[in-house]
Amino acid sequence: MKKTILFIIIMSSALATLAQELNCKVMVNADQIQGIDQKIFKTLEQSLTEFVNTRKWGNDNFDPKERIECVFSLLLNKPIEGVEGGYTGRLSIQATRTIYNTSYSTNLVNYVDKDIAIKYLQYQTIEFNANRVSGNDALASNLPALIAYYCYIIIGLDYDSFSLKGGTDFYTNALNIVNNAPEGKGITGWKAAENQKNRFWLSEQLTNNRFAGMRDVFYKYHRLGLDLLTIDNESARSTINETIPILSKINTENPNSILMQFFMNAKSEELLNLMANATSTDKQKLVPMLSSLDVSNANKYAELLK
Repeated sequence: MKKTILFIIIMSSALATLAQELNCKVMVNADQIQGIDQKIFKTLEQSLTEFVNTRKWGNDNFDPKERIECVFSLLLNKPIEGVEGGYTGRLSIQATRTIYNTSYSTNLVNYVDKDIAIKYLQYQTIEFNANRVSGNDALASNLPALIAYYCYIIIGLDYDSFSLKGGTDFYTNALNIVNNAPEGKGITGWKAAENQKNRFWLSEQLTNNRFAGMRDVFYKYHRLGLDLLTIDNESARSTINETIPILSKINTENPNSILMQFFMNAKSEELLNLMANATSTDKQKLVPMLSSLDVSNANKYAELLK
């Protein structure tokens, strides 16, 4: 009987390990906050690591080697006046995907969310309930809501990169968080009226048919482009190049969208490297488009034409 119970425990643990989608490194930096025991933030770091990596975010099982590599860097820089354990700061999110038949990893996400307001007390349990996102304490609930939101976005993008519009369910889950987000002192980033480039608009654009072409591009760029570079380099590069005019058209119809910024933040260095090895004809055609899509790096693109 004891052996049977032990076997069940071992198998349950193995299945739980297989289920997880993310292999996430979480870092919390609160060096700017004085007068608070820094051990609290180390505990927060550990709790967030467990929260992200042990939760099952979808229905599919992942082998350990299939788990999505990501990094959450939470910088807390200021206490919220009158709220014990309340802090503001920013969250850096990075996620990568390995390209088929290589050791190379491409960025899926490289983004900084500056609208962070949370509450955390030592040994506070970090829990997330999709049916009750706002919880009893808005600031305390905002922490898992933020992390869960970006977990869904990361996994959705990974699925989109492997199958056409494969990430829909995860974007829907992220949008549910937006629609039911906590409301309270200092909490921002969830509402359409606050600004045009926040979590609301990222989810809105990922689920809006007006931006469906972006998701087509995401699939073609990764699955039919990068994944095939070692198999048929010429065809794969051609496919990648074909996505750039599509992006340019989307940007013309929807200027300054957060979704385009989100994509270019992740891909700018990679696109620069790809264009560096492109033919002169392709450079002349595509580099001006990329300069318009990625204005902050326009000078780097211009160098490719010299």
